[in-house]
Amino acid sequence: MEMTYKPTGQKIYFRGLDDPLKVTSITTEIGVLCWMWIEEAYEITSENDFDTLCESMLGDCPDYLFKQITLTFNPWNEHHWLKKKFFDNPDEDTLAITTNYLCNEWLSDDDKKVFEKMKVKNPRRYAVAGLGGWGIVDGLVFENWEEKQFTLDDVRGFKTKCGLDFGYTNDPTAVPIMFLDKANETLYIWDELYQTGLSNKKIYQTLTDMGYGKERYTGDSAEPKSIDELKGYGLRIKGAKKGKDSIQNGIQYIQDLKIIIHPRCTSFLTEIQNYTWEKDKFGNKLKIPIDDFNHLMDAMRYGLEDEIINKDWMF
Repeated sequence: MEMTYKPTGQKIYFRGLDDPLKVTSITTEIGVLCWMWIEEAYEITSENDFDTLCESMLGDCPDYLFKQITLTFNPWNEHHWLKKKFFDNPDEDTLAITTNYLCNEWLSDDDKKVFEKMKVKNPRRYAVAGLGGWGIVDGLVFENWEEKQFTLDDVRGFKTKCGLDFGYTNDPTAVPIMFLDKANETLYIWDELYQTGLSNKKIYQTLTDMGYGKERYTGDSAEPKSIDELKGYGLRIKGAKKGKDSIQNGIQYIQDLKIIIHPRCTSFLTEIQNYTWEKDKFGNKLKIPIDDFNHLMDAMRYGLEDEIINKDWMF
């Protein structure tokens, strides 16, 4: 998609960042590509990918213009490369500004109430999304993972595992597409669906368009009507068999695996880097995960239900 200012011919190009190389191929018929705005820059998971984006702006620039890249994001994890590059060790050409909802004059009173409620109910999220502070990760539930490129040839012959956590307005529908290498106790996260506003019909259509319409799914059993509706569309899905200590048992099983996450799975990476244990009022960790950053984490457990049950645990 692009927009053109007709009096001058100036253009704004809109591109997705599923593949940074797609952006480097942008050329202009008139003028110079000299300004880039990257929204949700946190989803650029490596500095190398960012450098690839910067290459799209290489070339001479007239004296009356200047090159500029603007990045906007919520700073969920203090260990992200963005913090090290632009905040901890900025060069002379970097301007880093922290803003928050208190600076936004366009928010309505209802918008502000969202953050005030967040301040009380979820202070950890409020510190990041509300006040713009860097997320301090302490007590991660899963530390047995790495981000790594791999191909379908690398996982050929392994069991496909798919889970589904329902969402709609505020929470996303979350689906990880996974491969389990049981012999080597390794779980590969290959792809993901992570989107709000999806009806059950749209969930089926989207998964089909992604090429996963024929896979077997295990979904949140708290949504039996949705599961039945998806079955009616042709999706092979069943409800998860939840029971006592199902979350803890599922987590324990996954903690014994090695998790390899494909870089395209940016939402999965965000969740697993922020999925921590709950704390009591004294700051002591509880054996209960936080009720946040858990949509894909829950769906991962659902997708592995058969393996967990085979460990003589009730999911």
